Amino acid sequence: MQIGVHGLVFTGTFDEAGLQTAIAGTQAAGFDLLELPLMDPFAIDGALVRRMLDDHGVAMTSSLGLDAAHDLSSEDPAVSRQGETLLERAIDVVAEAGGQHLCGVIYSAMQKYMAPATAAGRASSAAALGRLGDRAAAAGVTLSLEIVNRYETNIANTARGGLRFLEEVGHDNVHLHLDTYHMNIEESGMLEPVLDAGDRLRYVHIGESHRGYLGTGSVDFGSFFRGLGRLGYDGPIVFESFSSAVVSESLSNTLGIWRNLWDDSADLAAHANRFIRDQLRSVETIALH
Repeated sequence: MQIGVHGLVFTGTFDEAGLQTAIAGTQAAGFDLLELPLMDPFAIDGALVRRMLDDHGVAMTSSLGLDAAHDLSSEDPAVSRQGETLLERAIDVVAEAGGQHLCGVIYSAMQKYMAPATAAGRASSAAALGRLGDRAAAAGVTLSLEIVNRYETNIANTARGGLRFLEEVGHDNVHLHLDTYHMNIEESGMLEPVLDAGDRLRYVHIGESHRGYLGTGSVDFGSFFRGLGRLGYDGPIVFESFSSAVVSESLSNTLGIWRNLWDDSADLAAHANRFIRDQLRSVETIALH
């Protein structure tokens, strides 16, 4: 199992200087891997990322959220195709950088929809993900669909909803990605969705209810980590948090960062690393009870 941190904890830009900041911060905080947000996959040099990661002994994963112009679930074939092209490049970048996971809102736009998803929209997304699953498998990359709240997608907002959508996709290289921040909004509890997801759970985000320091909000992390333990989950576990002290104003607005709950990346990250590892250790001790 690898414990990681989202790159936006350290920087809002991912040119060479930004990558250096994120990778060094990841290493200093004691994490195993960096989750690199692919806001523009065509602007990322995968080979450069791989060299820089290797220099620091840090692994990587990648994530992204599609926008309206690249909405895989659009009923406009041209828009859906734009999204598929973007994700093809994202898969290539992950493989070039030596990563094995691409996750996030890669099945629809990450936005508030004003109506439920249509059957045609779901079918468009599912068909594209089937093709992308083939491409990713050939590149040694696993795709995981992040289940987010109702204000960020209309495809699936719970683990069970995600499982139903996976049945529509019908590909064994396309899985689920659960995020405690979103689960805390949508799910009935924090244990059952993990167990429901079962072996289709391949990626985890750890985030507090207010996106701040872990343990200071309302997320029931104890139940969530017990679920991971019962499942025998051994995939990536990645801390995610945002502050306009780090990211740009435009990205802050996109992410809805209306107030900052931290301003020290290093302290926040070190605390999160300890918190996650302590939770995992606590679950391990249950075997002694």
